[in-house]
This record gives sequence, structure tokens and C-alpha cells, in this order.
Amino acid sequence: MTAAPYRGRFAPSPTGPLHFGSLVAGLASYLEAHSHGGQWFIRIEDLDPLREPPEATGQILRSLEAHNLFADDAVRFQSRRHNAYQAAIDRLIMQGDAYRCTCSRKQLQDNRGRHPGHCRDGHISPGDRPFAIRFALKDEESHWQDQLLGPQHQTVKAELDDPVILRKEGFYAYQLAVVVDDIDQDITDVVRGSDLLDMTAQQQQIYRALGATPPRWLHIPVILNEQGQKLSKQTHAPALDDDNAARNLFLALLALGQEPPRSLTEATVENIMGWALRHWRREAIHLTSR
Repeated sequence: MTAAPYRGRFAPSPTGPLHFGSLVAGLASYLEAHSHGGQWFIRIEDLDPLREPPEATGQILRSLEAHNLFADDAVRFQSRRHNAYQAAIDRLIMQGDAYRCTCSRKQLQDNRGRHPGHCRDGHISPGDRPFAIRFALKDEESHWQDQLLGPQHQTVKAELDDPVILRKEGFYAYQLAVVVDDIDQDITDVVRGSDLLDMTAQQQQIYRALGATPPRWLHIPVILNEQGQKLSKQTHAPALDDDNAARNLFLALLALGQEPPRSLTEATVENIMGWALRHWRREAIHLTSR
């Protein structure tokens, strides 16, 4: 049986413009997809309007275009996918794989992660608001092979680790939406930052509950600032300067351990991307953050 064609994606949240850490992750996923003769997609994870400046999505898409990171299909917006997420929740509840939860964070903390209202028993009705919906994890010793980090193992604890998939405010959560869209888009491979590694075992259970095989995983080291913090909006990472896209790409390739020749410092974006596609080696990625 032949393997499915490679299908990868880059899925930024529009909480602000792209920064250098985002570029490194996006470039790695793009090069990994095209080095396998595959396709690469862009998905905007616009699920939380309270945290999303209206200009951020346009800034992200313009930055990707400036760096020659073009998708192989139309950009997908999660804000237009609510019906699909609700259908998945309805299915999970019907299967007994999700439940309504009225517990506050403080109640869960005070009870060491256990639900004082025994929410997992399924007795909370749709009229008992406000409630979140959580995925009902199963106890598991999860093992899988990361394509960069090698063999991985995570212990999953039912109830204690159950992730929210619909927030009390009515917003669909990342843990659900990312899986539903990966399944719908037939994503075979996920390249993302190692800060998301701890979510992998939980997400694999959601894939299986929705009748799908989890993708292959490749977690790259996150980019750190001078204080040793992950580059992010929260740590005030500066926005990419799209007018210096060629330099940005050169530095991103260095961060990914690709050792671009010094001659590329004067090259165009097109020439740098051409070199990167010809010489991409995922095994050269450094296992420690820069």
C-alpha cells in the first residue's frame, strides 16, 4: 500500500504580525513539504476575536508573500469553520468522548484536577450554563516517533489532563479545531515548534476518537530572545521587516542549521528560496533553541 502524498501546513494565530520565530517555523514546514514533493497549506487560526487585532491577518499574509511562502490552495480561516467544529463536538459527546463541565479553574485546582461536580459522568445538560466542553481522555502511555527528536513518550491521565475543546465563552478551542481541520485537509505531516510537543499525546487521542490516523510529527526548537524566552507577542517579539525578507530568510536558514553560503547574503528572495529547496536537510536542524 503506497503512502499518501505529503500534505503539510502552517497555521499562525492572528494575534499580531509574524515575528522571526514564526518565520522559522513556517519556513521549516514549507521546505519539508516541498522537499517531499508535497503540498503546503496556510491556515489562519482566528478562533479568539478578543485577542486578534483586525489588521493582524493581513499583516501575516503579506509577510508570507514577501518571503515567497505561497500556499498550494486558498488560505483557510478557522473563523469560517464553526459548523464543522460543532459537528465534531456533537459526535464526541454522543460517543462518550466529550462532556460538559461547569467547574471553574479554581475548583479544579483546589481538587487537584478532579471535577467536584463529577462532570465526566455526563449529567450536565445544555441548560446548565455556563459550561465548557472537555475531551474525555483515556489513561495512556503514549509512544510515537518524532521525525527530528526521535522516540517520544508521554503519560496521559484521564480527567486530570482533559483539554477544553469549547470554552465557556463559546469559542472553539485550539485542541479541537486543529485536529478537525487537519483531518479535513488530509494533513499527513505536521512541522511545528517544540513548545507544542506536550499537547501531542492528547491530540492523538482526539484524532482517533474522530476516526482518523494522527499525522507524522516533527517538532523544531523554538527561537528564544536574549532573556531565554520564546519569541512571541507576550515577550514583545518585534514584527518581521518585510522590506528585508532576503536577510530574514538567510537568518532563518542559519537558525535551522542549514548553513547557507555567505554569498546568499546578497541574493534575492527567489534565489535564497531556490537554494533552500535544493539543499534542505531536516536532520541538520539543531536540537537546541537559539
